[in-house]
Amino acid sequence: MWLVWSVGVFAYLVAVLQRSSFGVAGLDATARFHAAPVTLSGFVVLQLLVYASLQIPVGLLLDRYGARRLIVAGGLIMATGQLLLAVVTDLPVALLARGLVGAGDALTFISVLRVVGAWFSPRRAPLMTQLTALIGQLGQVLSAIPLVALLHGAGWTAAFGSAAGLGTLALVLAWVVVRDRPRGVVDTAAAPTLGEVVRGLREAWLTPGTRLGFWSHMGTQFSGTVFALLWGMPFLVAGQGLRPVEASVLLTVFVVAGIVVGPVIGELTARHPLRRSWMVLAIIAATAAAWTAVLLAPQPAPRWLLVVLVLVLAAGGPGSIVGFDFARTFNPGGRQGTAVGIVNVGGFSASLVVVLAVGLVLGAVGGPDGYTPEAFRAAWCVQYAVWAIALVGVLRSRRLTRRRMAREGVVVPSLREVITRRRALARSSGTAG
Repeated sequence: MWLVWSVGVFAYLVAVLQRSSFGVAGLDATARFHAAPVTLSGFVVLQLLVYASLQIPVGLLLDRYGARRLIVAGGLIMATGQLLLAVVTDLPVALLARGLVGAGDALTFISVLRVVGAWFSPRRAPLMTQLTALIGQLGQVLSAIPLVALLHGAGWTAAFGSAAGLGTLALVLAWVVVRDRPRGVVDTAAAPTLGEVVRGLREAWLTPGTRLGFWSHMGTQFSGTVFALLWGMPFLVAGQGLRPVEASVLLTVFVVAGIVVGPVIGELTARHPLRRSWMVLAIIAATAAAWTAVLLAPQPAPRWLLVVLVLVLAAGGPGSIVGFDFARTFNPGGRQGTAVGIVNVGGFSASLVVVLAVGLVLGAVGGPDGYTPEAFRAAWCVQYAVWAIALVGVLRSRRLTRRRMAREGVVVPSLREVITRRRALARSSGTAG
């Protein structure tokens, strides 16, 4: 059991490395492919577009072919893409290579989660899911430190060729070790028909709790994703004057802080299920406030403020997991996979829009060079529109969700009522003592 899970987590960790590898190589890619900022953003936009568009189809493939085959196929596709990127200098072929990385990445995480659900008890599975997501994010550390060292030492081909080699190792291990379910356990569920798929999609989206998860995932996840996948390294180096090694350290802090914050958010989610949306709103507000402080500060921003920004951004990834919890809570077991796929589209669709928008603004404001503090200040402002949309979506879908809960006999008390009740209990306890 633990060996199967460990190999699955390793496959996901490598997938995160492949996903984030282009972000740490943004400035090098500009020189290699003679790419303007908007062209550079096209690499990640294509990657995210492929990833997001494949979420629901991957769920159907998972039901038909099983997790092991999809993990292996995902690893093979990503390794092919990275190997192709390592050797080409032609821009269209490089874009194709990045699209392959997005396709392979789309196959991996949801398949590893299926392995977790098959090998661990329902009571332990939520914790193992959190651990899987958190450990997998260490792949960003591999891209921020060893990959950057290879990139600036042995060069582009060696760096991305090594990433392809690591991906090959992961897919071989997955094929040898991973199994869809424990021996003797038979999966009797039939693959859904096309009509059942369409009905499931419709019913999942019409469930207010699914939409609450969608908007929650969007508002919390996209800023950190855009920062880690592409624009964080150019912003820190060209926009804030950090040395590449200093920027790599901050990206590592981003990952480590997320690993620390994740269990805290998971515990708060479990203890206060009726207040999950407030955690989402708090993370969105904190992220917007941190960016506002950085953008309003004289440029370059103080180093301590950049550290604060990175620490706040780190909460976005674990915070987005709350969106999956909404999908799990408000959907029956038969369509939870579909609901999770819908939720996962939220953050990644917002990420691809912001990645592209930042590149467009950098090109328009910064001119031929693009990477100036003033250009980055203007470019990062596009985030506020997405936060506004997500906030409206969260508040509206939360209201609809609570109405449905009330019809089912579950009334969510207001925060004022909760505080008043706790004060009353505290006074009665003091009197009794």
